[in-house]
Amino acid sequence: MEMKNVIITGAGRGIGYELVKYFSEKGHRVLALTRNREKIDILQKSHQNVEVLEVEITQKKDLKAIASYIESNWKKVDILIHNAGKLIHKPFFKTTVDDFINVYKVNVFAVAELTKVILPFLYKGSHVVTISSMGGIQGSMKFAGLSAYSSSKGAVITLMELLAEEYKESGIAFNTLALGAVQTEMLAQAFPDFKAPVTAAEMAQYIANFALTGNSIYNGKVLQVSNSTP
Repeated sequence: MEMKNVIITGAGRGIGYELVKYFSEKGHRVLALTRNREKIDILQKSHQNVEVLEVEITQKKDLKAIASYIESNWKKVDILIHNAGKLIHKPFFKTTVDDFINVYKVNVFAVAELTKVILPFLYKGSHVVTISSMGGIQGSMKFAGLSAYSSSKGAVITLMELLAEEYKESGIAFNTLALGAVQTEMLAQAFPDFKAPVTAAEMAQYIANFALTGNSIYNGKVLQVSNSTP
């Protein structure tokens, strides 16, 4: 398989970290975007073709830095994986407007803005994959305390469907993976007593393979990726 240029957000831990590791080991070129590069810097020393940018994807100046890197080094992007996420777990009556805004900034607005920045470097055959949640699927089981998080994950599903329609003539595919519970640091912080049936590394392998091949079949779709109820 030819080397791909892959951008991954939320690369500093969990699924994002495992995605960087997997793509690199398969011979692809990776741009890892993270707010905290300490862990990924260690990985970079032992893995080829990994570049790290310590950025805040909700900030315009950092989005410009990402575009500048691509313009100077890559010129094109094959795969963009929107993996970064923010979760607030608290009862609805205690969830403030600022809580909603802070979650939506990462889970929805940054997805839209980063996609906009990367669009000039996408081409026919490029694949944009957004990581959502089963909590964002209409009719799925919901969990109390996740009003901001789950509603944002529903919003980003619709956003990807709209982008697929708007850019369908370009040959760029936009798809969403709605994940069930995965054992990550974020899950452990929100639900300390819950043990997920899937590891971050296992889910990363599935996501990577879908990102590499799924656009040959899917566009504007949301796939439910879960072997459990959550």
